[in-house]
Amino acid sequence: MFAALLTTLLFATSAICGYRTAKQIGGIEANFWRITLATIFLTAWAFTFGAGFAGAPEWFMISGLFGIGLGDTAYFQALPRLGSRRTVLIMQCLTAPFAALIEWLWLGTTLNWPEIFCVGVILVGVGVALAPEDHVKISARDWKIGLFAGALAALGQSLGAVIIRKGYADITAAGLHVDAGTTGYQRVLGGILIPTIALILFKWRDAHVHGGWLEQKTRRVSLDKWARLWPWVLANALAGQTLGVTCMQWALKTTQAGIVTAIIATTPLVLLPMTRIVEGEKIGLRPLIGAVVAVSGVIGLTFCRIK
Repeated sequence: MFAALLTTLLFATSAICGYRTAKQIGGIEANFWRITLATIFLTAWAFTFGAGFAGAPEWFMISGLFGIGLGDTAYFQALPRLGSRRTVLIMQCLTAPFAALIEWLWLGTTLNWPEIFCVGVILVGVGVALAPEDHVKISARDWKIGLFAGALAALGQSLGAVIIRKGYADITAAGLHVDAGTTGYQRVLGGILIPTIALILFKWRDAHVHGGWLEQKTRRVSLDKWARLWPWVLANALAGQTLGVTCMQWALKTTQAGIVTAIIATTPLVLLPMTRIVEGEKIGLRPLIGAVVAVSGVIGLTFCRIK
């Protein structure tokens, strides 16, 4: 449970950093560099203190393909169309029940009634806290694409989480011990493929539209942007795909996917004070009530898990 809570804090920090980078260089490029740096960091760990390709790397790479590759790429497509609160609401509230359902159908793992109730309380709290109050007009096309992308992101994340559980089950059956940093490295290897392809296609289209490579002045502006942004990109990679993913691997090693994803669903609530400090966003009564409800669900879930 502690690992899942730590994952939540790290993912919230990553979201703040990711928002800064995505606003400046776009979601596709921000996502690519985040995963690339994380791959470098986790590779260094896996081949120094970790175990390289030991264990069940095929399962963790497939998990990365769905969770990091498909899930995060879809998330960054929903974000500009629906806005941050709507996108997070859709993804986080769907990921936990998707994960619980997939794990039940595939691995036969079930939650007891108190655990199901606590998961429901967490999701209700997240929904109350994040349901947008404004009435920003969204075109029908953006609404449909955004909803589909948000649901696809949730499906990718939940599939990735359950496949991690399958990988750990195989490791346990083989009598092996593989650290979370190593499995995180194996996972991010599978996750980098889709963002790489997306960036290549985006750059190719951009160069084609502008009739060739960018002019020298544009390149200089881009370099100036990177000089300001690299601390945020670095922090995003460390907090999200490096330390955050490692802690999530640690949590899923011992705890059911439906529970872990439900706790991580409180990430947007942890973001409330962060956005207040960093972005000056005001926090109303309803988000605070939702936070209390969700945290109550996490506490109840913790007591349910104590043997």
